[in-house]
Amino acid sequence: MTSAKETLHTLKEMRMTPTDPAQDIRSRRVVDSDGQSLGKIDGLLVDDQEEKVRFLRVEFGGFLGIGEKKSLIPVEAITKIGDKVVTVNQTRERVVGAPLYDPSLVDDRYYDSLYGYYGWAPYWGTGYVYPPYPYYP
Repeated sequence: MTSAKETLHTLKEMRMTPTDPAQDIRSRRVVDSDGQSLGKIDGLLVDDQEEKVRFLRVEFGGFLGIGEKKSLIPVEAITKIGDKVVTVNQTRERVVGAPLYDPSLVDDRYYDSLYGYYGWAPYWGTGYVYPPYPYYP
């Protein structure tokens, strides 16, 4: 397989849009299983080989766009998608403690460590099965 760094792009970069605009989860709030706010989805990283969403890019912290941080959450963490909120099975502390996302510094080791941090096997691994969520583009 080509490296994850070379194949992961945002929907915007790939000029893709969800088939049904009502199912576009970008800009929705992300909450943990207790309902605590984690931030908002500011992008979806898509594997350009299979055209499947692999990560939610979540921004949190900061004020009026200053000091915001970004982190990636694998789609495997999603437990519920509502009209305005996406729920994940991670705690606020876990997401805030995840490796921060800086596209200029990312390499394949980053993606490996991110999947390991959250406890899932990477999508390029043997036996991987994409989560059964029908609302991804």
